[in-house]
Amino acid sequence: MSSLLSYLEESRAALDRCIAAPQLAGRVDAAIDTIVTDLLAHRPLLLCGNGGSASDAMHIAGELVGRFLLERRAINCICLTSNAAVVTAWSNDYSYETVFARQVEAYGQRGGTLLGISTSGNSANVVRAFETARELGMNTIGLTGEGGGKMAALSTVLIDVPSKSTPIIQQLHITIYHYLCEQIEIRLAPAMDQLPAAKAG
Repeated sequence: MSSLLSYLEESRAALDRCIAAPQLAGRVDAAIDTIVTDLLAHRPLLLCGNGGSASDAMHIAGELVGRFLLERRAINCICLTSNAAVVTAWSNDYSYETVFARQVEAYGQRGGTLLGISTSGNSANVVRAFETARELGMNTIGLTGEGGGKMAALSTVLIDVPSKSTPIIQQLHITIYHYLCEQIEIRLAPAMDQLPAAKAG
């Protein structure tokens, strides 16, 4: 039976592997560059994932449409898991496997970016969304576990964290996308009409 201490040690070891991964930081920086360039060109950032990864996609959208640390204008970000009517209608009438690809058709723009989250890298609906995005001339950023699965070959930028344990992968994803949100916000804020700081109370 594991203890809290052993679980925290396992988590720390996974973070240490990220720190030691030679290409991870460069790939994260490349993802930030891609997203910022597209947002400055007024193309939306699309996000998708399933289960816990759906919650992560919604979390990212919340930080960017709302705010992370800075007071600034809203960032154009669309989470493809959030519209219950679209997700359930399309999945019921057609196919859950194409539920994100259909929305990429609706909201995607050539030169824009789709960020897909999958711990295995093999989620069929995220893979199909990446295929559609590539057909439309979009950039694709994969946030996955080690190796990237089927999404690896479809990703303009692959951020595959060094773990095969689903909960540990998700913890590493949170750390990475918080950094993504911070840096996107910092780099976009000077180009936006900055708002005055919110007053307490």
